[in-house]
Amino acid sequence: MIKSMTAYAIAGKIENEFEVTVEIRSYNSRFLDIKVRIPREFSILEEKVKSLIPGRMERGRIEIILRMTDISEDAYEFEINELKAAALYKALSGLKDSLHMDTEIPLDLLARSEGIIKPVETEKNMARDWPVIETCIHEAIDALNIMRIKEGEFLAADIFSRLDHIKQCIDIIEKESHGLTALYQKRLKDRIAVLTKDMVDIDSDRIAQEAAFLSDKSDISEEIVRVRSHIRQFKEIVASDESAGRKLNFLLQEFVREFNTIGSKTTNAGVAHIVVDAKSELEKIREQVQNIE
Repeated sequence: MIKSMTAYAIAGKIENEFEVTVEIRSYNSRFLDIKVRIPREFSILEEKVKSLIPGRMERGRIEIILRMTDISEDAYEFEINELKAAALYKALSGLKDSLHMDTEIPLDLLARSEGIIKPVETEKNMARDWPVIETCIHEAIDALNIMRIKEGEFLAADIFSRLDHIKQCIDIIEKESHGLTALYQKRLKDRIAVLTKDMVDIDSDRIAQEAAFLSDKSDISEEIVRVRSHIRQFKEIVASDESAGRKLNFLLQEFVREFNTIGSKTTNAGVAHIVVDAKSELEKIREQVQNIE
């Protein structure tokens, strides 16, 4: 079954005092384009994250956002610049004395001062953290693909409905195109009769020959056969488990080419209107196919 390229999923996991959240969004794209947003301290894992996508998705713009939090007791460390704190305290004490102030110097004033207390970046345990990250990413991909399949089912139902309408159009076109030789014979006879005012007797064999020639130029039987074949192929591709987007795009071009040929050959106004109707349905299918992987 076909998959939509537009979907969203989120997954979260806590293991070994390490919390991971993964968001994945997928959009339409001709190729597989993967973008990863990952905390700077885990940037070394970016390529490993990207490597998990091919094979799970064939094409589309994939955006992955990772949020990781170490929730262990040793996750945060701070260092104190005691020399700077002592110097600041000495300066504040001197200021207090010069102003004859009888107040305590609060500890939070020292703590809030820039450079007195600052966090220390702890070394990340990649060997411990990566399996948790990888599992969470796979869970997010699974959820994304479920949504892509569900959206694909809606697309398939719409496409099948429009293909059925196109089949009805081609059935009517075939019916309306029967008896072209007899029609051209009558038109030739009527036109000659008008031009000669029935004063010239035209050889009926010659008229039949000319009518057959015109009928052959207007014959659309091959195009009708190919359109029916394209409809069958289109449905088979949509129902298959393979990536279908590129194949369907190519087949749509063939569809349009056949109907353009039918439209250029026909002299029947009714058939011309049906061709326009069928091409309108093909354009709507084309818009849907842009969403298919």
